[in-house]
Amino acid sequence: MTTRTLRRPGGDDSSPAPAAPVVTGIGVAAPNGLGTEMWWNAVLSGTSGIRPLTRFDAAQYPAKVAGEVRGYDPAAHIPGRLLPQTDHMTRLSLTAAEEALEDAGVDPAELPDYGGGVITAGSAGGFEFGQRELEALWSKGGQYVSAYQSFAWFYAVNTGQISIRHGLRGPSGVLVTEQAGGLDALAQARRQIRRGVRVAVTGGVDSSLCPWGWTAHLAGGELSTREDPAQAFLPFSADANGHVVGEGGALLVLEDATAARDRGADVYGALAGYAATFDPPPGSPDAPRLRAAVELALDDAGVDAADVDVVFADAAGRRTADREESAALAEVFGPYGVPVTAPKTMTGRLAAGGSSLDVAAALLALRDQVIPPTVNVGEPATDCPVDLVTEVRRPARLRTALVLARGRGGFNSAIVLRTAA
Repeated sequence: MTTRTLRRPGGDDSSPAPAAPVVTGIGVAAPNGLGTEMWWNAVLSGTSGIRPLTRFDAAQYPAKVAGEVRGYDPAAHIPGRLLPQTDHMTRLSLTAAEEALEDAGVDPAELPDYGGGVITAGSAGGFEFGQRELEALWSKGGQYVSAYQSFAWFYAVNTGQISIRHGLRGPSGVLVTEQAGGLDALAQARRQIRRGVRVAVTGGVDSSLCPWGWTAHLAGGELSTREDPAQAFLPFSADANGHVVGEGGALLVLEDATAARDRGADVYGALAGYAATFDPPPGSPDAPRLRAAVELALDDAGVDAADVDVVFADAAGRRTADREESAALAEVFGPYGVPVTAPKTMTGRLAAGGSSLDVAAALLALRDQVIPPTVNVGEPATDCPVDLVTEVRRPARLRTALVLARGRGGFNSAIVLRTAA
């Protein structure tokens, strides 16, 4: 592996790079499995959670399938006193956070004051909350609150509920960069750990499967209208027709590497590198900047393209966007130069929860030395020169994984994960 001396924040080029923080806990709520191991077993067997919508009557809408977290009983996971204070997304978040902390073996009561924080991502979950608030306004004459105020307050409450429930009084915050948000939240958690925070619950869980949210997704013009769940979301395929919306995501415990080692924690992997870029405005002659995000993340991690063993793709499911991502990968790794997978074909795109769920999948792939599949696609289009993993359970020697995400509005993010050993 090629190594480099990275710039320490606030230091000079001769400063040693800070130790990469490590992931010690994972909590998952996904359409194809509630809980990490149930979901991971479904992923490795190619089991999809995309089905006809049941959360509301979708018969009048052109898109009728989604990735729903089914069989979730909030009363089995959330204290009764919190149920009236929370909505569906917040309950899923609380459930994932509980699992992640238990998996990590972290007792927040044993942390120093302000030694643990909560940094998450949000994007679309505010739609359901906002719809509920408007219904209350219409039915009870409540006080008017703008959609943006409502969403911002909702995301703050969502993060605050996790902080309060677990006594995590350190730095907290929410990032809103749509699908890229889960990666950006992890990066912000890394910054806080470099500043002395011991532990951060981070990632994203999202949900907008309500009539108001569904209308917004349709207005975006990127939703697949195919009614066959197996044909609705086909990234990198010549038959790509848009994406499927899903709900859920993953929250992770990111921890100072020395503190994790000292307490004998089991480690999934290290967050070795990160970068984010922003695309030029629509109509600009300049190219999208996903490639730059990849190259900057590799540089931040101190690795070369040849060191990357697998890429977890953004996988937009739209022909132009898929070609752009394929071109970026071909420019960095060469055509068909690295295995590429998109397990989100089994869940749909989960907004802020999607990229953190991909991080969870990448970490478990490193643990189990296996690449999960991209289902339903078959052969990628000839203008998408990627080595797309479509077979179930491709065994591989994995030490370094790259996770990509692009958010509506031009956000690009990339994270490099490495085995702890």
